[in-house]
Amino acid sequence: MDWPHDPDGEQGSEGMRKFDMRIIADKVDEEEDFPMVRDEFVEEHGDDPIRINYQRVVPMREIFEYVEAEEFETILDMHKAVGAAMRAGDFWEYHPKGSDPEKKPA
Repeated sequence: MDWPHDPDGEQGSEGMRKFDMRIIADKVDEEEDFPMVRDEFVEEHGDDPIRINYQRVVPMREIFEYVEAEEFETILDMHKAVGAAMRAGDFWEYHPKGSDPEKKPA
């Protein structure tokens, strides 16, 4: 995919390999951006690359397809919703109780 900017560059992860939730959180200002409407945030940043791990990069909109809340009152609300979405969309390989505890424990 052609990204609007380098996933590991200054706009993507501040020139380093920062991952998923950190990159998303850096796109908001805790004081000015909340309450926040999910669809407006996705409209503005949906094509931005989000590095999931050392080999996988996805557009932010793919993660937000799994976010159920339509609005976030605080950054903490957003973090919880994005974390749940990343688990639901199987973006994270690690799950505190294992993605399939019977076969793949944490």
